[in-house]
Amino acid sequence: MAETTTLLIEIGALLLGMGLLGRLAGRAGVSPIPFYLLAGLAFGQGGLLPLSASEEFFEVGSEVGVILLLLMLGLEYSAGELVTNIRRSALSGLYDALLNALPGAAFALLMGWGPVAAVALAGVTWVSSSGVIAKVLRDLGRLNNRETPVVLSVLVIEDLVMAFYLPVLSTLVIGAGLAEGARTLAIAVTAAVVILYLALRHGHAISTLFSPRQREALLLGVLGLTMVVAGVAEQVNVSAAVGAFLVGIAISGPVAEHASELLTPLRDVFAAVFFIFFGLTTDPADIGPVLLPALALTVVTAATKVLTGWLAARRAGIAEPGRWRAGLALVPRGEFSVVIAGLAVSAGIEPTLAPLVTTYVLLTVVLGPLLARLPDTPWFRDVVRRRVLNRGRGRVQRHR
Repeated sequence: MAETTTLLIEIGALLLGMGLLGRLAGRAGVSPIPFYLLAGLAFGQGGLLPLSASEEFFEVGSEVGVILLLLMLGLEYSAGELVTNIRRSALSGLYDALLNALPGAAFALLMGWGPVAAVALAGVTWVSSSGVIAKVLRDLGRLNNRETPVVLSVLVIEDLVMAFYLPVLSTLVIGAGLAEGARTLAIAVTAAVVILYLALRHGHAISTLFSPRQREALLLGVLGLTMVVAGVAEQVNVSAAVGAFLVGIAISGPVAEHASELLTPLRDVFAAVFFIFFGLTTDPADIGPVLLPALALTVVTAATKVLTGWLAARRAGIAEPGRWRAGLALVPRGEFSVVIAGLAVSAGIEPTLAPLVTTYVLLTVVLGPLLARLPDTPWFRDVVRRRVLNRGRGRVQRHR
């Protein structure tokens, strides 16, 4: 009974505090994500007042938060839109891999950590956080912007590639033989293809399982289906986020509209839990020794992510303001980066990798929402407007 009481008090106090922080952030006109992270640092391992009883709850809640964020993103788009955007963004996905994976690999090699650590850190710096970016786009009211499908296409390509990357990395870190590695990869590839096929070809049949007029049954059914698919995907080394996103894509019509309305409050609660869990699992004492290297890596890979989004949006015919919004939105890294580092560290590859990645993720997650707001500021709009005007004058003079 005492443990249950402590658990309820800790969870209640943190949720209440997060609510107050969210209100403070709203009045200040900024994203609440950095506030949640700092609160997690204050009450996590090595913080001012460590909370232990509720850590397991927040760990599970953070997983649910990512799943709900990606489900809700999927509900915004149809299967046809997904395929079209992925086809258009295939080259952008290649830019993304080259521009963002190579700096991580080079950094690991410069630190003398070896080739396996280089493969791990390449994945860390490559993949943006779908969960963080989904929340930022929603908070800024950009879900219907022209550049948002471009951003989502880049994220989906990254998440799908993770279905192949994670089994390969797992094989490398455990030193498995070629046959075992090939078997693991084949299972992951097959699972990803099957989930994608069902979502794209039989999504209409999945929607008929639910009735938009029965709110309780709809909520329980969609949530249950999402958790099952996400769990199965995770079991076969495919991202749970990919599974949840594809469930959202598969559900369409009135069912998708009503499900989105019903799931929004749940998503808001568990998304906040996801962000605070990052801070809870980080010991502030570990940040100091790796702060400068993590900061350097953040600066370099933030710039490469902005370039990735800018190029992707330009290929899609988006105007310059939208290109900047796309690029700056892609800066945060998150859940995949932590998973990748965990795989490497648990296999004894490089102990320093864990605090470095945690610090790096915290920096990008704090910096990302702030950078994403830059295109909405008057001075940034003026700079972009002057650039466009100057470019236009330059074209006129050349034609003369």
